[in-house]
Amino acid sequence: MTICVIHTGGTIGMVATATGFAPQDGVVEAELDRLRAVGDIRSDFRVVTASPLIDSANAAPADWNWIMSQIAGNHADCDGFVVTHGTDTLAFTAAALCFGLHGLRKPVILTGAMLPLSETGSDGGANLRDAFAAAETTPAGVWVQFAGKLLHGARVRKSHSVAFDAFNASYTDAAPQRAGAEISVQSYGDATALIAAVAPGMNAELVDLAADHADGIVLRCYGSGTVPEGRGLREALRRAQDNGIAVIAVSQCAEGGISLGTYSAGSLLVETGAVDGRDMTVEAAYAKLLHVLAVSDDPAERRTLLETRICGEWAL
Repeated sequence: MTICVIHTGGTIGMVATATGFAPQDGVVEAELDRLRAVGDIRSDFRVVTASPLIDSANAAPADWNWIMSQIAGNHADCDGFVVTHGTDTLAFTAAALCFGLHGLRKPVILTGAMLPLSETGSDGGANLRDAFAAAETTPAGVWVQFAGKLLHGARVRKSHSVAFDAFNASYTDAAPQRAGAEISVQSYGDATALIAAVAPGMNAELVDLAADHADGIVLRCYGSGTVPEGRGLREALRRAQDNGIAVIAVSQCAEGGISLGTYSAGSLLVETGAVDGRDMTVEAAYAKLLHVLAVSDDPAERRTLLETRICGEWAL
């Protein structure tokens, strides 16, 4: 069995510098050799390394495309994949791979660390070991292995900024991969989207600017789908609708999701054509929006895709 390790960077492969932790070549590779030597991983492996290595705060859709191209290019020769990634945007990347990979027949396991491998007490070695075990035994699809938990790639979110057990997911038993006769990649393009959270006394002019300059908007609403009733927000969302800008609404709450139309205070979302994001994470909503924007230029088709459950991104 051969596992392809795609090392993108992130905390797991960092070392201390005068300005703080920064990625360094060879850190993850040395740990993989050590784990193999002590028998914690038994599969053969090959390592593909991003150049340059990135801090995941700088990750972009172009990096999603590169990861997917490596998975597609090694799909025939490898039995599974381990993607090492920084934790700050790991959930965005996991969701993006769920939407962008079609016909995946192998497990893709994303992992990382909260403390670099170069530091005493790092969680990186255990996460790498567990990720290899998952890549050897888990059904095909995109998953996150972290702190002993295997999590659905389209449902995962970072829930703690410093704890080793940093990720959670509202798991569904839906297949997390997209169907296809063979492996293929739907690349992400240059479309731009804004993530905007409603707040008391918010300045709706920011949403109005997005209606003129962005291709899509993820609107983080209160609770089960309410928003301020101010005239400014209504006009901004109406402007987005008139301009054919896709708007998807999700909840600011970590659990439960939204249900548009439940409260009168959310009626303007229905009136202005916002898509009900149900219980999607903001990471999944953002990745799905960029995916849909790359797939079609037609506003009606984009809406249909946004309203279609593609890879288990919301609960049935």
